Order: sequence, then structure tokens, then C-alpha cells
Amino acid sequence: MIPDKGKHEIMDVSQYQPWVGRSEVCTDIAAPEHYRAWLSTLDYKDLTVKDGVPMPPLAHLIFNKAIVQVSEVGRDGHPKRGDFLPPVALPRRMWAGSKFEFRAPLRVGDKLAKRSEVVSVQAKTGSTGQLVFLVLRHTTTSQSGGEVMEEQTVVYRDDPKPAAAGEAPKPASAGAPSNSARAPAPMPAADFSRGVTPNELMLFRYSALTFNGHRIHYDSPYAKEVEGYPGLVVHGPLLATLMVDLVARELPSEKVEAFEFTARQAVTLPTSITVNGKREGKSVSLWIENKGAAAVTGKVTLR
Repeated sequence: MIPDKGKHEIMDVSQYQPWVGRSEVCTDIAAPEHYRAWLSTLDYKDLTVKDGVPMPPLAHLIFNKAIVQVSEVGRDGHPKRGDFLPPVALPRRMWAGSKFEFRAPLRVGDKLAKRSEVVSVQAKTGSTGQLVFLVLRHTTTSQSGGEVMEEQTVVYRDDPKPAAAGEAPKPASAGAPSNSARAPAPMPAADFSRGVTPNELMLFRYSALTFNGHRIHYDSPYAKEVEGYPGLVVHGPLLATLMVDLVARELPSEKVEAFEFTARQAVTLPTSITVNGKREGKSVSLWIENKGAAAVTGKVTLR
């Protein structure tokens, strides 16, 4: 019997279970100048900012950052694992998606506290090999009564295998399990759209704003030669921010109650993307079209 090369033995992650339930708390201040820099990165023209103004969904991601010494980061630029995060033995990491609940607005000038907790660690297999899915819960609160809850899914993967002689390297993807692989669903007709051309400057700014040292966003040789991407990778949370920002631009009188997104394909430079939305009652379906496919999909629930 010929072995199925697409199947892989599932990794034993029992050694990571002691990390489930671990938590940490980060504190910060929603400084006006930091928020102004976020607005400029999204290409807003009016950068007037006042204390007490409610911040739009996902602006809080630039605050409450994990800050460690340069000597305490791993090969990829992220903090070393084994303290708060389990020491998953797979080297590559991607933010696969999140679910947010915007329970009460966080405001410019607020003192913020973010409590993060490890919810689960699970192993699966994908077309490129072993995958470990880590689910984290982040709850951000402020002294003015603001509260945002997020359930974040991170996926860890192995390094890409070297291509055979004369064979093009297989591009890295979002790491979906092999048993979920299927032809991409047709994209619906959008009610509203916005074209965006991410570039190195936008990626640099977002990395700086979020204190994200992941080298796939700024180190082109590393992204290509080590992690197997065709170019620099656009941040998953930046793409998610562009999606929910489209709702703010097109439906300015509406308030967002919840938002979720899933990264289906990596978006890499050079590229131009289209951020799309289709409203159906109190929900808005969102997707980012990149090279003819829906690279990121999501949904906003309105109050």
C-alpha cells in the first residue's frame, strides 16, 4: 500500500497543557500621540485627537504590548516561549484569526489593563505538516468603564521543506488543516469597497505601533529564505483593522458590537488589495480580495 504523503501523525501536545489557564496582565495609557500615529497609518486626513474620545474598534491593539529585552526574543523576533506562552516546538507562527466583543468603548487618554489567559493548545495536521493551535483570551478594560474581549487563535507550523531541484518552493499559507482544504468559495457582490496598496512603510509603521518584532513583516530575506513567503507579510491584525475600518468609513452612524476574522491566505508584498463589505440587516460580511481570492474573511455585528 502506498503511504498517503498528505497525512501526518498528529503531534503530542500534552506537555503544553500545564500552560492552559496561565495569565498575565499588561497596563498602558491610551496616549493621544500614539492614537494619532495609528490614524495616520490608516491614511486619515484629520488627525485631531482629544482625551475622552471613544476609540474605534481594534485601535486598542496598539496598546498593552508585550515588551521584552532584545536578548529575550527568539529567531523570529517574537518573545521567547516558555514563560507565559507554552514552548511550542514548531518555529513559524501566524495570527490565524480572532473574535472580538466591544462591550463598552475604550477612550483616548484612558488607563488600560489587559489580562491575557491561555485557553487551549491543540494539534492538527495540514498540507505542509504539523500545526499547533493556541487560543488566547484577552480582556482589556479602562478606568472609564471601557471593555473589549478578544479570543485570539495563533497557529504554529514547521519550517518549509526545501524544494526539489528545479521545483519552485511551495508558498506559505495560513496553515488550515488538510481536512478543511477546498476550492475557494465564490465572493459575493460587495455593497461597498476600498482599494488599499500596502507597502513597506505601512508595515514598518504598524510593527512599530504594536511593538511587533516578527521579522516576516520587515526582514525580506528572512521572510523569503527562512519562512518560505514570496515577500514581506502584511500583518493579520492590520488587515483585520482595514476591514472593520471600512465599516466605520461607510456606516459612520452605526456602532460595532462584535467582529471576527479568519486569515485564509497570507497577503505578501508587492500587492494591491480590495477591502469589501456586504450588509445584511445588523451584520456586515467582510472580505479582503487579493489576487482573485478572499485572503481574509470576517463579519461585523452592529448594535
